[in-house]
Amino acid sequence: MTQPQQTSPDQLAFQQYRTLLFSVAYRLLGTAADAEDVVQDAWLKWSAADRSQVADPKAYLTRIVSNLAMERLRSTRHQRETYVGPWLPEPILTGPDTADGAALADSVSMALLVVLETLSPLERAVFVLKEVFAFSYAEIAEAVERSEAAVRQAAHRAREHVQARRPRFTADRARQRDITERFFAAATGGDINTLMELLSPDVTLWTDGGGKVRQALKPVVGLQTVAGWFAALGTATYQGIEPGQMQAELTCINGGPGVVFRGPDRVISTMTFDFDPEGRISAIHNVANPDKLHAVADGTRHELS
Repeated sequence: MTQPQQTSPDQLAFQQYRTLLFSVAYRLLGTAADAEDVVQDAWLKWSAADRSQVADPKAYLTRIVSNLAMERLRSTRHQRETYVGPWLPEPILTGPDTADGAALADSVSMALLVVLETLSPLERAVFVLKEVFAFSYAEIAEAVERSEAAVRQAAHRAREHVQARRPRFTADRARQRDITERFFAAATGGDINTLMELLSPDVTLWTDGGGKVRQALKPVVGLQTVAGWFAALGTATYQGIEPGQMQAELTCINGGPGVVFRGPDRVISTMTFDFDPEGRISAIHNVANPDKLHAVADGTRHELS
């Protein structure tokens, strides 16, 4: 009889931090596929390393992942700058633990990930490790292989940049879910009056088709325009799929309430929302690029510690 294969101490150590490593990599890269690749590369480096010299596996693995992610960010920058239409992060399904913690949910929201795209790779890494995972400046300096002074400067620049583009306010999670459900009902029912009530006056709709499917190539801005766009949603054929063939499901995406649209044989798009201090919808992120829907289509829910 074949004996069950034993898990080695090295594998156990890596598995202990795997969720953390994916959580760091995804926030740094904005795509689940790239984050998984970076975690796999980190495993290969970990397997080949002289672990007798590793005093702190968590710090060591975080350093590997941070540097691999920064390298990948630098190499993909041109690709993202020449992207067709708005570039949005790859959405992922998240569990209730992510949604229940306001700070944790915000740290993986589409809105914040879009802002993080405008930082340099170093600023992004420092911001994520400091603001999301509460690493000390000394730990971050070791992870990104910079001086502590350089890390403090990068953290200051990143924090100012993020706060200017995404002011923080206390989020009422139950209210956000309620608004999303009402918006969903109004959009599928073509109820433009309710849509006008739920949307912020300067609401912005971002649609990412990546040149693969037809989408607006510029943000759609303004209450009347966005409400009209959604009021027509339930009556129009979309990507060759008739309204009657389309299924929509309310679920948790990137730490907040979202919608997954499905056709008979595939996921068509996802929609996530950002809210203003009054609880109205201030931004809508619609991802329809099929290359960015694999993580949602496979149904995996990520716990992003």
